[in-house]
Amino acid sequence: MTSQSPDDPPLRQLVLKIHSRCDLLCDHCYVYQHADQSWRSRPTFIRPETVRAVAARLAEYAGSRALESVSVILHGGEPLLVGPARLRDICAELTRALAPLTALDLRMHTNAVTLNRRHLDVCREFGVRVSVSLDGDRAANDRHRLDRRGRSSYDRVVRGIRLLQEPEYRHLFSGVLCTVDVANDPVAVHDALTELAPPRIDYLLPHSTWDSPPPNPAGTTTPYADWLLAVFDRWEQQGRPMPVRTFDSVLSTLRDGPPLTEALGLAPSDLAVIETDGDFEQADWLKSAYAGAPETGYDVFRHGFAEFAAHPGVQARQRGVDGLGDTCRACPVVRSCGGGLYGHRYRSGNGFDNPSVFCGDLRSLIEGIADRVTDRAFSPAVLGSDRLSWAQLELDRVLLRRTQQHLASEPDWADAWRLLLALDADAGTAPQLDEVLAHPYVRTSLQRSLHGPADTARFLSLAAAAALRAGVPATLSWDQPGTRLHLPTWGTYRLDAPGRVEVTVEPGAFRVRENRGSGAGWVRLDGVPVSTHWRPVDRLPVQDGPLVDDADPYRDCYPFPVAPPLECGEFAERMARAYELLAKDPPDRPCAPEAFRPTVLTPLTAGSGLALGSHGFGALGVAVDVTPEEFARELPRIGRRARLTALRETADLHRPGSPAGVLLDRADDGLGQGAHEEAARALTALTLLPESELTATGAVLVARMWSQWSSVCEGS
Repeated sequence: MTSQSPDDPPLRQLVLKIHSRCDLLCDHCYVYQHADQSWRSRPTFIRPETVRAVAARLAEYAGSRALESVSVILHGGEPLLVGPARLRDICAELTRALAPLTALDLRMHTNAVTLNRRHLDVCREFGVRVSVSLDGDRAANDRHRLDRRGRSSYDRVVRGIRLLQEPEYRHLFSGVLCTVDVANDPVAVHDALTELAPPRIDYLLPHSTWDSPPPNPAGTTTPYADWLLAVFDRWEQQGRPMPVRTFDSVLSTLRDGPPLTEALGLAPSDLAVIETDGDFEQADWLKSAYAGAPETGYDVFRHGFAEFAAHPGVQARQRGVDGLGDTCRACPVVRSCGGGLYGHRYRSGNGFDNPSVFCGDLRSLIEGIADRVTDRAFSPAVLGSDRLSWAQLELDRVLLRRTQQHLASEPDWADAWRLLLALDADAGTAPQLDEVLAHPYVRTSLQRSLHGPADTARFLSLAAAAALRAGVPATLSWDQPGTRLHLPTWGTYRLDAPGRVEVTVEPGAFRVRENRGSGAGWVRLDGVPVSTHWRPVDRLPVQDGPLVDDADPYRDCYPFPVAPPLECGEFAERMARAYELLAKDPPDRPCAPEAFRPTVLTPLTAGSGLALGSHGFGALGVAVDVTPEEFARELPRIGRRARLTALRETADLHRPGSPAGVLLDRADDGLGQGAHEEAARALTALTLLPESELTATGAVLVARMWSQWSSVCEGS
């Protein structure tokens, strides 16, 4: 018996079946209504000794793989049927075994028919987040989801959702699961669900195989794509009031992000299932394929999670694109689709070596979403550096307005926001505000604050930095979490201790008071006298030279570690020499119009070379051991990539997911490295693509690349 290799993707999710029966008789249920009927021989509910074995095995595995978190989804049948007392015992045992080793994310999928306060009090005690199955309005839901007496479940489910929305339980509500039935009106279904204001909606395709195809009452070519696209249009019209996992996954993968559901994308499966008798199973939706499809022969009493993860069936769902057939690998939407759900590929005779039975629907859905979200308007940013910089600044302003919404409730933020608005409204000070906003690491802080806790102190210091650059008197106060108060584009002030600070700005100077005390004296920007608390950002001593920022707390946005703050002497001297070499413009260096000139250089640890950050046009990471010759040689190549990346941040160049994206990269790299033949092949392929693949901006970019290629070839 083999165990999982340490290099294999770890398992992070466990579906734990705690009750094998249900109080509904849904006619589309894969557990009771499909090929596998093994539920009949399972214990009705999970025994305490089985729960202990599961918890011990999962704790052992989490410790061996050093997992930061694991998710356990309490499932059935209907998990609520175990009752509040057993539910509490299960949650307590899992918490006892796992909480000392890893962050335990407990969840439950339920029909909510019998959900009551006793259940929810247990969920609140252990932080169990609850997802509820509901298929839309009363008519849509009751088409399939009736109880064993043939009665509607709708009112009881909605009552459970309303209970979940009460203030003491609202944080436990995780979302709604809806199985698609194309016989239902898509807009009516979506409106009924959004009226309940769930934190998330997950639309699920009905479990089907090539042997048991999905219902298609109208006989149309792509009924499920048409249905979901109608919902997508309604969701867009509503302003995307909550996440919809299927749509968000497609949108993410179209923009080269990760998939957000096992039903789409190429991410390896990280899921295990344990039945009420302790048997390990593969994903339980495989029950829709054939009797015994999810079985592994393993159980939690004799086997561990590492052994289960090495099972061939599990491994088959972890091979990404290599685990797909030729048809899927050749498909232009494979990165978003991933071949669909593994179980939906089954056909007797050749097993799972097929495209999804929803293949046409998935492609139509992905391409339909891509068409809908592509901005085909022409962007002048493609025409030159000045326009690109302006577009980047506009993006920073948009992000700042979004961040303002996160900061609006912070007590110190109102004064800073009023100051920023006043600076922006004055034609004499707006350029100075723009200079601060355009600092590349401001973009990094904006991005991170939108996807996590907003850094209030950062944006208070940004406002102070803008006032200082504009020479406008201002006083701002805030709680500074560390001893380094960094003013973007200016430098770092060292505090005696974290705590309350008051920053007063006057033309050409500022003062910091700590904890409402007397604080230090004024810091003069001309450096006379020099404050021991203040370390300014240096600027490279060349014409229009970049800042050398080695202290901004958000400079850690590179694929390599940043160097610790250093005195810039030797580094600055080498960079100044590099700029002298660039000024000579040697004829053997690939030329590019409007050559990229960084606005900020940040030292990286030795051996990192030159690197672009994840945000912010103009930032360039430079290893402390880079020679002037290496810098001058590599800057044109990496500069091209910086410009293309910045352009993509502000304009759509092609339909998301299009092969044009890879071809643009190849053409750009070829031009940057002087690989003329490679650039020509990529540009030719771009030219031959259907017209709809490129936007107007992308078409102009390709034309400009052709022009650059011609100029280089004619001059060589």
